[in-house]
Amino acid sequence: MKDFPIFPTAHGAASLILKEIPYRQEAYVRLQDTQEPELLLQECVSFCTACGAEKIYAAGHDMLEKYPLHTVVWQMRGELFLSEEEIPSMFPVTEQTVSKWRELYNQKMQSIDNASTLEARDEARILESGGAYFIHDSGDLLGIGWLEEDRLSAIAAMKPGVGELVCKAMQSLIPQQQITLEVASTNEKAIRLYTRLGFLKTAELSRWYRVK
Repeated sequence: MKDFPIFPTAHGAASLILKEIPYRQEAYVRLQDTQEPELLLQECVSFCTACGAEKIYAAGHDMLEKYPLHTVVWQMRGELFLSEEEIPSMFPVTEQTVSKWRELYNQKMQSIDNASTLEARDEARILESGGAYFIHDSGDLLGIGWLEEDRLSAIAAMKPGVGELVCKAMQSLIPQQQITLEVASTNEKAIRLYTRLGFLKTAELSRWYRVK
């Protein structure tokens, strides 16, 4: 389903993220330019509902604070201490394996708030970035990761207890540099891991409120 970067109405403009409706029945509304936020929100909610959204979250205006808070999206930044003995084998994603990588990513992110589903059309970007990897240890798949410059766009452990190894594998791509990532406040397990590894919250990127 197509997103609307700009959704103009008589009461202002918003951005609508609708691509998650087929996968999670969720839509996201970011209020942008409005003097009538309540009326703009009502229009956006009605449109998203008509598109099939059962859960709708909104951000971008102080008026939304009267609604239940869904998640806060944090930016975290840090650098990992690396030991060559700890770094597992890494295999770059190729045209032959990108669909499998995307399938694994979507499986792991299905239950994570604010995580974006990757579609077939995203595979070209994954390949062009050159930063997507499978991470193995003696033939055993530990996880996957995606690094775009210094931004960790995706990371997922495929088995319990290997999250630190997967993180360190991705850090090895840019040793002695800091990595930036985004994480939802409800993803407490990931936040505990990143904090234990020395990552710090450096910015609050957005607050999403449940409006339906």
